Parts: sequence; structure tokens; C-alpha cells
Amino acid sequence: MDSAAALAALLPSWSAAVVLLSYLGYLAAAGAILPGKLVAGALLPDSSRLHYRCNGLLSLILLLGLCALGVYTGWMSPTVIADHGIELLSATFSFSVLVTFLLYYSGLGSRHRSSSLKPHVSGSFIQDWWLGVQLNPHFMGVDLKFFFVRAGMMAWLFINLSLFAKSYLAGSANLSVILYQFFCAWYIVDYFVHEEFMTSTWDIIAERLGFMLVFGDLVFIPFTFTIQGWWLLRNKVELSLLAAILNCFIFLIGYLVFRGANKQKHVFKKNPNALIWGTPPKLVGGKLLASGYWGIARHCNYLGDIMLALSFSLPCGTSSVIPYFYPTYLFILLIWRERRDEARCSQKYKEISLRHGRIVVISELPTSIK
Repeated sequence: MDSAAALAALLPSWSAAVVLLSYLGYLAAAGAILPGKLVAGALLPDSSRLHYRCNGLLSLILLLGLCALGVYTGWMSPTVIADHGIELLSATFSFSVLVTFLLYYSGLGSRHRSSSLKPHVSGSFIQDWWLGVQLNPHFMGVDLKFFFVRAGMMAWLFINLSLFAKSYLAGSANLSVILYQFFCAWYIVDYFVHEEFMTSTWDIIAERLGFMLVFGDLVFIPFTFTIQGWWLLRNKVELSLLAAILNCFIFLIGYLVFRGANKQKHVFKKNPNALIWGTPPKLVGGKLLASGYWGIARHCNYLGDIMLALSFSLPCGTSSVIPYFYPTYLFILLIWRERRDEARCSQKYKEISLRHGRIVVISELPTSIK
């Protein structure tokens, strides 16, 4: 691609805007219409609870079916996303900026006193625009925070599938490509299988919806977590059988630790008396979980997430650091989040901390994450 073509691709195109808006429109409609488990969210400061329709897996399966039908009938190309990635990135970024300005100004005008819609204004435009003004803003009945996370996670999968189609058609879908695609697809589908766990995470419970979350969900997750796929599309990597087996081992251990720790945390928050590994949970100060994975370390879920991220990059080999952006970024993010967890829990459980020393906290799950 020459410089003129690259510059043109950086500008949002009408076709990219149509693809993006059609995708978001589908998710909004599917989220409202399709059946799904209704999950009660965490108790908010005003003692209210939001309820979330967790039908992301059904929405994903239906969209996969519609896309497969479109490819079969020739109505759409399986490589459309891979062919127009930069245009879609530009359109999604522009959409994120526009949405966050609308969220900021609509939030300032809110007169609601509920925890979800009450405006939190610091007086600094940058800070309020970046972090958000409202906790759980809605648009036409859609909880935007929950919606944007779902959109970003699904987009991650569809970008990868388009990249895989392009590799397959080019005859370059080797073991490295297959491992990367399989690991990511498993992680994303598993996220939607356990979508209700998202309702008890730090992002949903405590973070307001501003540019940080909107950009992170719609742009950062789908377009940077797929760097490995773009890399493998342009660089052929041949893995040895031993390297492939070790890669699978890292993925498996990471998945078991990540999913197991987060499940224990979610179940404990819903039912503090639920058995963990077949025995009653041990508590610190009668409130904080200190058994199962959370009796081994304070942030086992973070360790599992980092191992998973590493397993996504290892199929790219070691010839470049570019495919290792995701695990590097995640490592830095989780260190920062661990510090925030510690500070928040030390303040929230100050009396327990004073009585028991350094406490074992129930740390919050990141967005990749999701």
C-alpha cells in the first residue's frame, strides 16, 4: 500500500461506517429480543440492582450463522474485515470519540439521583470525559457499558475469523495460525458461555462509562488483541511439535486457573456459603474469601489471564516483539489494577486489615477480557 492509499484508508469510509453500524444495530436488537438468563447485578450504593440479559452466546451463534449464510450465497466476502481493517479501525475510533462526547454532555444534564445515572463531575473536562460521568448510562433501554463490552469481544472473534479466511485462501493456514485461532476462539466463546460473571467485575460495578472504557471495548480489544493474527497473515512461522505442545500446555493451565479463580469469586459473591473445592469457604474477618484459588494467592485470575495472553502470542515465534504487545500490555495493566485493588480493599475493609494484617482480597476481573 502506497502512502496515498494508506492515508485514504485512515479516513472513515461510508462502507466501513455501514458495517460498524449494522453490527452494533444487530447486537442491540439481538440483545433485546433473544432469550437469555436474567442476572441480577451487584448491589449499588443506593441499594438498587441492575439486571442483565445474558444472551451473548445466542447472539454470537446467530450472527455466525447469518455471516456463514451471507458467504455461502455470495452476498458477503469472508475476508471483508481483513481487507478493510484500517478503514474499520478509523470508523470505530471516530464512533468512540463521538459517543463519549454524547455521554459526557448527556451525563452532565442528568437529574437522576440513582447510583447508575447520577452525574459525577470533578470539574475537569478531560478527567470527566476520560473516566465518564455516569456509572451505567442507558440508551433506548440498552445498558451501554455491558453492550460495549459484548461488542468488543465479539468483534475480536470476527476479525480473527476474517484473518483466518484470508490465510486459508492464500494457502498459509499452518499450525501456528490454527493454534492462535483456536486459543482465541476458545477464550472468546468461553467468555460468552460465562457472560454472567461479567456482572460482578470491577468495570461493571465501579467504573463510570467514559472514553477509557468505550475506546477500550470497541477499539483497543478488537484491533490490538488481533495483532498476532495480522502478524501471522504476513509472516510465516513454522512451529516444532514440542513448541506446539508446550504452547497448548501454557494455554490449558492458564485457562484452568483464570476460569477457576473467577468462577470461585463470582459464586462466593452470589452465595458466601457455597462450597469451594468441596469444603466450606474460609473467610478473613468473616467477609473476605481466603480459600480455593484465593487461598493460594490474591490474584490467581491475573496469573491465568497473563498465561492465556502469552499462549496467544507464542504461535508467532520469537523473531519480533510486535506479536507480544498483548501479554506485555496486560502484564502492565494488571500490575496497575492490582495496586488499585489493594488500595480500594484496604480502605473498604480497613478494620479487617488492621486486625489481620495484609489481607487476601477478592480482586476484580479485567475487561478482556476481557
